[in-house]
Amino acid sequence: MDFTVLAKGIALMGCAIGAGLALIAGIGPGIGEGNAVAKALEAIGRQPECKGDVQSTMLLGVALAETTGIYGFVTGLLLIFVAPGMFMNYLG
Repeated sequence: MDFTVLAKGIALMGCAIGAGLALIAGIGPGIGEGNAVAKALEAIGRQPECKGDVQSTMLLGVALAETTGIYGFVTGLLLIFVAPGMFMNYLG
């Protein structure tokens, strides 16, 4: 019995599941950025004179939070387009 077909199927399935899980990482930054902007607007509403400081700090925090989503997206793309070809080369 030839197990290479089964091994290739399992490798492709693992890549697909991993890519799906990696792309779920985009949910967290969206929620975090929404909370950050809401709290920044609340702080500016309470003390309008500190708008510049709050806004610059919020933008830095949002940019750092967005990198998590970008890392997940890049990982998902690699698992969809790069990893299956590498696995198929190793499996014959």
